[in-house]
Amino acid sequence: MKKLYILLFIPLFFGCAELQGIATQLPGGAYGVSDTEIASGLRQALDFGIDKQVSKLTQEDGFFRNELVRITLPPELQKVDRTLRDVGLSSLADEGLKVLNRAAEDAVKEATPIFVTAVKEITFTDAKNILLGNNTAATTYLNQKTETQLYSKFNPVITNSLNKVGATEVWTNIINKYNSLPLTNKVNPDLPDYVTNEALNGVFTMIALEEKDIRANFASRTTDLLRRVFGLQD
Repeated sequence: MKKLYILLFIPLFFGCAELQGIATQLPGGAYGVSDTEIASGLRQALDFGIDKQVSKLTQEDGFFRNELVRITLPPELQKVDRTLRDVGLSSLADEGLKVLNRAAEDAVKEATPIFVTAVKEITFTDAKNILLGNNTAATTYLNQKTETQLYSKFNPVITNSLNKVGATEVWTNIINKYNSLPLTNKVNPDLPDYVTNEALNGVFTMIALEEKDIRANFASRTTDLLRRVFGLQD
């Protein structure tokens, strides 16, 4: 599972001019590894990584108990949270925060195939460009390549998940109570948009963690393909 990120992050291993020179020779079967194998290796590593890290996020408290990706409240709702606690509605405020994370956990589970499909589209040309990039080239590539498509497909899933876990009802109640209080400015946040973006940020954060582990540990290359492809970076 760790391998997922190894491949996507090959570029992170080639920082100096000498290694970049090697990278330009990769097409055409350099060092006994064909361009097809390199592209396949990248996809395999990403598949393994997504399988491992995304599955963690789909578990109960996968977001809520993970400080790296836990969804907190946007500025507009932070004042709502504070006000509710000030008037003795702390339990309602706590529930509002939890259900946002529950919606993300539920949605990531349903949307996993979207991520898998996206990484399968990586070509050898993509891999070479990543290889020649800077230390954040792989993460940046994956984000830029998939963000728009993932958002458009992920947002409806988040909306359904908000309803499924009761978050829409909870937050309708919270916002109505807040808006009914004297001396408050009414709010009407776009929760699906906010949770969608936060959930996607969480996924990429976990992918980056996996990438670092794979790059640093030879033992993570658990298939012959991974060993052959990532051996080029050593």
